[in-house]
Amino acid sequence: MNTYRIYEDFKATLGEAAAKSLAQTLGAMFEELKDTVTKEDFRILRESIDANISRLDGAMTRLAEGQGKLFEAQAHTDARMAELADGQARLVESQAHTDAKMSELVEGQTKLFEAQTRTDAKMSELVEGQTKLFEAQTRTDAKMSELAEGQARTDTKISKLADGQERLFEAQTHTEQQIKTLAELMQRLTIRTDAVVGHTFELRFRDRLTAYLGRFLRRGKVVANDTLLDTIEPCVTQQEVEDFLRADIVAKGLVDGVETYVVVEVSSTGDTKDIIRAERRAMILRKAGLAAIPIVACAAIFPESLDFAHRSGVQVWCNGSIVDAAA
Repeated sequence: MNTYRIYEDFKATLGEAAAKSLAQTLGAMFEELKDTVTKEDFRILRESIDANISRLDGAMTRLAEGQGKLFEAQAHTDARMAELADGQARLVESQAHTDAKMSELVEGQTKLFEAQTRTDAKMSELVEGQTKLFEAQTRTDAKMSELAEGQARTDTKISKLADGQERLFEAQTHTEQQIKTLAELMQRLTIRTDAVVGHTFELRFRDRLTAYLGRFLRRGKVVANDTLLDTIEPCVTQQEVEDFLRADIVAKGLVDGVETYVVVEVSSTGDTKDIIRAERRAMILRKAGLAAIPIVACAAIFPESLDFAHRSGVQVWCNGSIVDAAA
């Protein structure tokens, strides 16, 4: 039996170790079978020659039995060969599956290697970035130290500024108090000045009545307020009498040929209050049956006040002449 050929036939399928084991097993089986048959034949021949021819029949019988065993061994061998062939088929399938798995593993290993390569590149970038970050952190720490020192100096300056601010606030409070006092003084001074200016303007207007109102009030002359008490008291209330006595100037003359009284309120700046007072005090004379015209005499007047005066029927004398509604 050629065991080397058996080994070569099964080496590619089962592998060297399995093919070698199978060839050795089959060779031993065939050698054992061959040796058994040969020894038995020689024994039968020796016994047939040395002993008795009758024992040849027994030897032949035993030879037949050995042949049966050989057939059984061959059947067993065929069954084993069938099992081996089936195992080989399963081994081939398993090997194919293994090859597929190996291909997958190789592909996975390749991808893993590529991923590892990318990871190594990323790690290099991370290391480089970490180095830059460390350098930046070092610079930041230095800057933070500088900032801390600057902050300490700033805090000191702020403390000084706070002290200065507090002193400035105290000085500001003192200044504001002085300004408030000065404002009060200025207000009182203004009131007094306005009173003086108004009184001076009133005296000048009284003295120069004919010059100021000569074209409006012919033959005009100033009359004392109290000279009209006997005329107005029976016609008005006591409060109205007292209000009339406070009129700045009362004059008498001819307006368009009719004897008329003019009630004048004098102010440096004519306003709504002056207009209302002149109209109210002229109305008191009208209640007593006297012709009366209210006049506001001023150095200046706002357009709104002038419009109000004309709508109220009050004449306005400003800077030397009567101001008509068109002005």
